[in-house]
Amino acid sequence: MACAVHPKFRTPWKATVLTGVFVAVLSGFLPLSILAELVSIGTLFAFVIVCAAVLVMRRTDPDTPRAFRTPFVPVVPILGILFCLMLMFSLPAENWYRLLIWLVIGFGVYFGYGRKRSVMARLRQAEVSAETTAAKV
Repeated sequence: MACAVHPKFRTPWKATVLTGVFVAVLSGFLPLSILAELVSIGTLFAFVIVCAAVLVMRRTDPDTPRAFRTPFVPVVPILGILFCLMLMFSLPAENWYRLLIWLVIGFGVYFGYGRKRSVMARLRQAEVSAETTAAKV
């Protein structure tokens, strides 16, 4: 589903629509305060990951061509991580529990779905099939 890219906008439109429907249904059942806190901690957590990824990518693959530059690396990403974490820690503890539950569910879906459907899994299956065929001949 995620590979369905819109021809004009070049975005994963089916995954975006599915996420929008899921969030709309969820918003009908959760109090606005809980939903707002979930959105806040989720967005801040995503920013922490992006800032950390900038640091990791600059270290592990410094020669990769990039469409844009991050100024004052590593100061800006480190400050981004610190400020986002500061805001995250200002949220109630219940919100952290919800974040952890969502992360566990998300990892379960990600690894459960990708285990058989990933490119690596398909290549591994093709190798096993080729070895089995070669062993029979």
